[in-house]
Amino acid sequence: MNLAARAEATEKVVARFRNRPFDWSDRATCIHLARAQMRALGHRPPAIPDFRSALGARKALERTGYASLEALLDSMLPRISPLSAWVGDLMLVPGKEPFGEALAINAGGALLMYHAEADGVANVVDAMVHVRAAWRL
Repeated sequence: MNLAARAEATEKVVARFRNRPFDWSDRATCIHLARAQMRALGHRPPAIPDFRSALGARKALERTGYASLEALLDSMLPRISPLSAWVGDLMLVPGKEPFGEALAINAGGALLMYHAEADGVANVVDAMVHVRAAWRL
């Protein structure tokens, strides 16, 4: 998929989440955003178990056999250097507990992600310096 098609697919995903505030019980979390992005770029990730809280999300992750979102994504996607990420690739940044990490979509110099100061997915310019890991989609 060329970069223009990746950008168009990414914008469609973000449009679905842009005005949906983060909500554990409404399937509006970073893992739901990441899964939608994976599907938009041609991947077939497994379904996300239904959970309604941070604790439920933690237990669902543990049932997968992985201790972190990072380990889960490492099992599904090729890891890349964050500096070589293309528009639409997934990025891992520090997050709130219970995970201490969050997923975002690379927007070419900024990250599309849930942020405490936004009502939905936001374009966060200064977040790139905090990227811990990245995966090619």
